[in-house]
Amino acid sequence: MNSIYDIEVENKDHSTYKLEKYKDYVIVIVNTATKCGLSGQFDGLEKLYQQYKDQNFIILGFPCNQFANQEPGSGEEAAEACKINYGVTFPIHEKINVNGENEHPLYTHLKEQQGGLLGSKIKWNFTKFVIDRDGEVVKRFGPKDEPEKMNSLIRELL
Repeated sequence: MNSIYDIEVENKDHSTYKLEKYKDYVIVIVNTATKCGLSGQFDGLEKLYQQYKDQNFIILGFPCNQFANQEPGSGEEAAEACKINYGVTFPIHEKINVNGENEHPLYTHLKEQQGGLLGSKIKWNFTKFVIDRDGEVVKRFGPKDEPEKMNSLIRELL
């Protein structure tokens, strides 16, 4: 996998597309869980999305149930919960694995580009990756990093 744009992802309705759809965008990719104690971050993520969405900026949420069973339903159920409970309007996809044997190629790529403090493994929900307009993964933010912490970097990349 040479480019993030070659990676295919699945929407909550099970249709698929390649991330090249967002070429020339600044992208934030985040693994989400609606039953996680960090789910309040949906508010900050949505605020960033609303602030910059008209400047070729997108946030892509990928529900994941690999951490304490905090996303037990389908991707569609997760997206509905995000919309109802947090007012999320950015795309929420089908559930994926971010670690392990069945890890999605997207997360293999992201972790190869930006390992974490304790290695490349995703430690918890709401790990955030910022990708520039050229498809380069420029920074990884940990689960406890509030979305607002990405604001100056996003502004700089736009």
